[in-house]
Amino acid sequence: MSKPAKTSRKRARKFPPGVANPIDIYVGSRVKQRRTLLGMSQEKLGNAVGLTFQQIQKYERGANRVGASRLYQFSQLLDVPVSFFFDEIPAEVKAAADPGSLGLSDQGQAALDPDPMVRRETLELVRAYYKITDSRVRKRLFELVKSLAKGKV
Repeated sequence: MSKPAKTSRKRARKFPPGVANPIDIYVGSRVKQRRTLLGMSQEKLGNAVGLTFQQIQKYERGANRVGASRLYQFSQLLDVPVSFFFDEIPAEVKAAADPGSLGLSDQGQAALDPDPMVRRETLELVRAYYKITDSRVRKRLFELVKSLAKGKV
C-alpha cells in the first residue's frame, strides 16, 4: 500500500512579506483613533492588555494583525463595539484587500490617503471642543469653524 500524498494546509500569502494588509492597517488606525480621542497613551493601553507600547504601535500601524480576542479586549477598554474597528472602511481599502485584485502585477501597493480623522490635530481639536462646558459657546465655535471652512469670515 502506498501512503496518501501529504496535502499542505498552509495558505498562500496574499501580500508579499513586509506589506501589511490594508484591512489590518485600517483596523489599527481605528484603534489609534479611539485611543487618542480618549487621551489614552499606547503604554496605558498596552498595560491594560499585557503588552508593551511597541506591540501596540505595531497593531496601530497594521504591522501585526489584531486577533479576535485582542480586538474584543480593545473594544472593551476603548468603550466601543467591535464593529467600530470596521465601520466606514473606504472602498479603496476594500479593493486593495481583495485577493483577486492582486494578480501578478509588478506594481507595488498604492499608498492609501491618510484619514484626517486619525490625525493628532483633529483628535486634539475634538477633545478640546468637548471640554467646553457651555453649550452656547460650543455651538458658536462650531458655527465659526464652519463659516471659516466655507471662506466666509
